[in-house]
Amino acid sequence: MMVRGAPFQENIVQSPDRPVLRSVAGNASDTSAAVSLDFPALFAQHFGYVWQTLRRLGVPVRDLDDVTHDVFLKVYHQLSQYQSPRAIKPWLFGFAFRVAADYRRLSRNRRELLEPSDEPQDTAPSAIERLVFAERLELALLALQDVELERRAVFILHELDECSIPEVAETLGINVNTAYSRLRLAREDFSKAARRLRSRRGER
Repeated sequence: MMVRGAPFQENIVQSPDRPVLRSVAGNASDTSAAVSLDFPALFAQHFGYVWQTLRRLGVPVRDLDDVTHDVFLKVYHQLSQYQSPRAIKPWLFGFAFRVAADYRRLSRNRRELLEPSDEPQDTAPSAIERLVFAERLELALLALQDVELERRAVFILHELDECSIPEVAETLGINVNTAYSRLRLAREDFSKAARRLRSRRGER
């Protein structure tokens, strides 16, 4: 797959299940202290995180590769704005959130369900265990789609990426009280959506 105008296209390798990168950074840690802002290394280390974040933010699987590269193009042009003491993942999330919001505005007349089969799965569990996991994952992803995007961003950062609320607020450019409020509402929305989906499936 070619990257439109990107200076890093030579690092892309496409697998049948999801984008995989030829590592140019070795097995570096995800901590900000270990991250070099050498762009190819940053891209290789965090492509998967941005890809998954965009998926959670509602970008359909068919467009994830292109939208992920759009995110990294913006990152590339703003590397000088990164402050080294800051955690790298919340900084990248900010780019992903803005790009996902733009994507949704351009395609709001188009709605589709996420395809659970495109989610990478561990091959160690049994077939039955993988099926149960896939069904739960599908439900969680579908429930996320019923959470308004700004609330969902807070939910993903705090509940899934394990960022503190002050980090969430800084990443999204909101005050701490607003972040707490959106988190509370997102939890309620997510729980209601999950219950509704389970009820449709005859589950409790």
